[in-house]
Amino acid sequence: MSATDQRPVTAPPRAARVATWSYFGLNGFAVGMWVVHIPSIEQRTGITHSTLGLLLLVLGGAAFTGMQVAGPLVDRLGQRRLVPAAGVLLGIALAGPGLATNWWTLGLTLILVGFGNGSIDVGMNAQAVVVERGYPRPIMAAFHAMWSIGGAIAAVVGAATLRAKVPTEVTLGLSGLLCIGIALAASRFLLEATVPPEDVVEGERVKPPAKLVWALGGLAFGLMLSEGVANDWAALHFRDILGTSVSTAAYAYGSFAVAMTVGRFLTDRVAAVVGPAAIVRWGAAMAAVGLTVVIVVPSVPVGLVGWAVFGLGLAGGVPQLFTAAGNLDPRSSGALMARVVGMGYVGLLAGPALIGGLAHWMPLNLAFILPVVLCVLTFFGGPVLKSRR
Repeated sequence: MSATDQRPVTAPPRAARVATWSYFGLNGFAVGMWVVHIPSIEQRTGITHSTLGLLLLVLGGAAFTGMQVAGPLVDRLGQRRLVPAAGVLLGIALAGPGLATNWWTLGLTLILVGFGNGSIDVGMNAQAVVVERGYPRPIMAAFHAMWSIGGAIAAVVGAATLRAKVPTEVTLGLSGLLCIGIALAASRFLLEATVPPEDVVEGERVKPPAKLVWALGGLAFGLMLSEGVANDWAALHFRDILGTSVSTAAYAYGSFAVAMTVGRFLTDRVAAVVGPAAIVRWGAAMAAVGLTVVIVVPSVPVGLVGWAVFGLGLAGGVPQLFTAAGNLDPRSSGALMARVVGMGYVGLLAGPALIGGLAHWMPLNLAFILPVVLCVLTFFGGPVLKSRR
């Protein structure tokens, strides 16, 4: 068998791009379906809010573990095996919470959901880096926008099925089957990672500096912590600080989420012109300005604009960091990405909790100074992306 015959069969980049979109959408849809059904699952299992909070920590811990396990497996087994397997696992696990009847059965199912979510998160981002190498321009941010689209579809579907009083176990079970079908159908179009000729060094292997990996992870931590603050506290800021109704408060998060999704579709074109470091730096600066406006101006219209600017600023930074991590060393891109994605995920989980703790000592809007400071630090730390292009 010739060397050419030994190469893995790969799909054209266009087909691989669409397949990777599918996995990002699948992941966003699965997470969204779980989130939409949290109230009904809480009622079905008879657990308290505090117990739910602890179980969500279990979910987060399982997701982080899944990331750290999946990273090395991506490099060892290949993306065409790991990514579909993670998608199938997440689809199977998604049915579990709808069948849970008490706290411990729900906890067991959430371990599987978290592990599957963390595994596919690392795998699909690693695949996105490989697909992006086949294009002459950045395309990573659009993949992350598809995650948001998947979540939005889940919100619409979940609201419709709940309104129609479809049993939760039926909805989540069918959603899981859909995820499994998409994961298997898209698997044949995935690409395997290859080592560019310029990265092959005769007789030695140059590993990326550990400080650079930690720096990328630290930036991801700050940006995703800021995102987590908006996810959990934007609506509460409108209700508690500005005194709006619950329905009006929902627009605060809505303005942030819509701006972030639109920004991710626009980021790739801008990144092709100004480069990833500029996207991270000036996006963080924009986010800091937007949230500062939210803090200092007690107005609903201005607040909506501030949260939208905050979302637009955060939209492009994380995709650039994931791309940079995946390209540090193509032979261990999965493991490197697992570290950076994992640190970002820790920030996403820690942000809401930290703001909640600060809100016990100061008004909620003043607690938002923390993500502002992190965005400013990201502005000054952004040039680290120029260390290895």
